[in-house]
Amino acid sequence: LLLWVVLLHWDASGLFVWGGRTWQHCTDLRPLDILSEVVPPGGLAHGMRVLQVQGLRGFQLAASRPRALSFPASRLFVHCDRFPEEFSIVVTLRVLSTPAKRNEYVFTLMAEESTGVLVGLRYAPDKLHFLFWSQEHAGGWQTRITFPNVSLSDSQWHTLVLAVSGQSFSLTVDCSIPKDVVVETPFPAALSVKRASFYLGNRRRRKGVFTGLLRQLILLPGADATPRICTATNFKEVTLSVPTALQDVPMEPGSNEVLKYPYETDTTVTLGSRPPCTMQEKAQFWFNASRRGLYLCTGRAWISMLEVRHRLDYVEEYQNLATNSETMGVEVFTIPKVGLFAATANRYTPPGSAIYKWTDGKFMPYQNIPTFQAQSWKYFTVGRKIFLAVANFEQSGGGQEFSVIYKWSRRKEKFIPYQRISTHSARDWEAFVIEGEAFLAVVNHREGNNHNIDSVIYRWNPKTGLFETNQTIPTSGAYDWEFFTVGPYSFLAVANTFNGTSTKVHSHIYIWLGGSFQLFQSILTFGAADWEVFRIGDRVFLAVANSHSYDSGMPALSNFYAINSSIYELNITAQMFVKFQDLLTYSALDWEFFSVGDDSFLVVANSFDGFTFSVNSVIYRWQGYEGFVAAHHLPTVGCRDWEAFHTPEGSYLLYSSAKEPLSKVLKLKTT
Repeated sequence: LLLWVVLLHWDASGLFVWGGRTWQHCTDLRPLDILSEVVPPGGLAHGMRVLQVQGLRGFQLAASRPRALSFPASRLFVHCDRFPEEFSIVVTLRVLSTPAKRNEYVFTLMAEESTGVLVGLRYAPDKLHFLFWSQEHAGGWQTRITFPNVSLSDSQWHTLVLAVSGQSFSLTVDCSIPKDVVVETPFPAALSVKRASFYLGNRRRRKGVFTGLLRQLILLPGADATPRICTATNFKEVTLSVPTALQDVPMEPGSNEVLKYPYETDTTVTLGSRPPCTMQEKAQFWFNASRRGLYLCTGRAWISMLEVRHRLDYVEEYQNLATNSETMGVEVFTIPKVGLFAATANRYTPPGSAIYKWTDGKFMPYQNIPTFQAQSWKYFTVGRKIFLAVANFEQSGGGQEFSVIYKWSRRKEKFIPYQRISTHSARDWEAFVIEGEAFLAVVNHREGNNHNIDSVIYRWNPKTGLFETNQTIPTSGAYDWEFFTVGPYSFLAVANTFNGTSTKVHSHIYIWLGGSFQLFQSILTFGAADWEVFRIGDRVFLAVANSHSYDSGMPALSNFYAINSSIYELNITAQMFVKFQDLLTYSALDWEFFSVGDDSFLVVANSFDGFTFSVNSVIYRWQGYEGFVAAHHLPTVGCRDWEAFHTPEGSYLLYSSAKEPLSKVLKLKTT
């Protein structure tokens, strides 16, 4: 009998009939975009502006015409004139600092014939109030639900989710722990919205207008929206629905494209070194003083808006740097918040080697360190620790042969001895990181008269705070290590110079596989003294500096110091480096790659032409299909090492002389 009664009251349309009344949802159970209803198609309502802040756009509302920012509730409640009994309100906003005791309305729903608020959301300093009218349960008075300790006045974007169900009210701010309130007066089950209108950012009058920015205002009937908002990692940017005027447009519109919805932004210009570019910095500018370029953040990368394209015009002598003795190598480095430094590896002890600091546009003496025919320095970091390692070629006064790692003391602002490592006529250090672990490789040149010995790779032990032997690699009179990566692969190239009878030996490239370096490729070299890896676009190059051709079993050449040095390019298909170009050099000991504007350069350290150490070193310019072409010839004396560096005042080259106690700083003059 009961089933028969129910069937009699279920009509053909699927509506449930009870007591002569038909009930159905007054609106679809989907997100209802209140903001979009206020914005007319193809434009903005009077009293609205679009502002972009921290990479997100929002509406700023004017108080002069509050009724212009409204629309009838019947647009949302299309089937009947009842507000849903259970619902969520989602708001994304940016609140400005509000004066004490001031209330600002995010939105209100008001009947035309009444000054009371049927439903509303109001913000006060450190509080959020939800308002509703319940004549049946509250004697015709407005009920206020207060959420204390809600601090939004920090000029940041925040997303709020207010979930309402009967007597239960829950507020979630930025997906934090919900604030739950249970009251005696439930939200009305049948709140009439007949002849009512939504008002955006006001309560139909100028007082209490919302002064911040609104990006999202959603009514979601019948559901708690929190799970839909708080599943994303960046919940402040999650949107159920956003008006078209607030949606992103391409950062680089076409030449004929006009913005349909013009917007303003709180643009700031950052000076100094390259800042991060994330959604937080979107639409912000960065001015690069050294390159005189203005860049715009797209939210992912900096794009050039205005840049002076520098081109290398000529090179001028800038500073004569007097050194303790002849200099075998130089290392230029920057210690954060301290400054720019150059460490020279000097031949004689005493007085040892020196560290210079860039002061008032010049390198000035900063610290002396005892060394034993030092060959090179290497600057590197492990976590927050700063190190400088020296490769000593000769024994100490006590007859011991070791190289030393120095650690930067923040308290003393000096380098102090940290770890001694036994080496054999060490020529070079190379520091690198693989899979988060720090390594340090030393080149052992010879032990007595034996040039065919092991060079050693050390691994940092975080427990002991020391470098410990990890792997040995056979080398032949080696001069240099060069570490580089290509995609996920790590490589280490060694420059083998002399095997005891000949400089015509293979130098090797190793690849990191299975926790150690394995042979990848062997390249025939002639007294190789240096490898230099560099990239031009997507192409990877490796240049070797060949110092001389000598073989004890062959007749002496007329000049075995004039010899080609070679540039190799990585062939991805063949999975090997193939020769790209030969360049005539004179006992080349070093290559240095650098860029000026869009141009790429290589400078070679020519040290001896068979007759004199006063020989020109050469800067080669990248000319695309032509390869590298000689552009500048620089007079040098026994040139041993080149370092390129930049300061806010310009770009420089520093070369060290192995034949006189004088190094030179050269300035690159651009147009």
